[in-house]
Amino acid sequence: MLVVFGLGNPGGQYERTRHNVGFDVLDVFCEKEHLSLTKLDHHGLIGESGFGSGKLILVKPQTYMNLSGNCVSEVISWYKPKPEEILIVYDDIDLPLGKLRMRKKGSAGTHNGMRSIVTQCGRDDLPRLRVGVGPKPVQWDLADFVLSHYQAGEEQETQFAAFMKAAEVIRVMWTQGLEKAMQAANAAEPKEKKEAGEK
Repeated sequence: MLVVFGLGNPGGQYERTRHNVGFDVLDVFCEKEHLSLTKLDHHGLIGESGFGSGKLILVKPQTYMNLSGNCVSEVISWYKPKPEEILIVYDDIDLPLGKLRMRKKGSAGTHNGMRSIVTQCGRDDLPRLRVGVGPKPVQWDLADFVLSHYQAGEEQETQFAAFMKAAEVIRVMWTQGLEKAMQAANAAEPKEKKEAGEK
């Protein structure tokens, strides 16, 4: 079994904002794997599949971000996955735009969605995949920044590439397990080629 939670805010006004990374990654994964989320239950939009050799559950909490724990705790109580069968995908302002980081456990940091999840579940040993949305500009309010859209075309391209890579990490976790998924997510990016003549 693998249960993947993509965090975000429901509603059209929040689509494609920095805070909705989790929703976007699940959208990309579903498109690649020809899956869909059609069941509304446990305060979330849920899709189930017999993908591979067991059950795959994809979840978009339909609470607002700071209440994500309500959905996550209910889904975990219902399906009863082991910690290594859980993955939570969300945005991180402390990572550069498009950068991925995956960990088995840890504190919630400053992310309100993860704070809610850790509080409601009473545990922090939940694997999580963080997708960088870039640092907040000094002049911006944090809430305004995470609810903003990507401004430049280059930003959009960088982030879509990150969504594609994150979707692949989900596939690796499902087919090969948590450790292989962490290797895929945390692999260093290839160094840029040196300019001609550079030593």
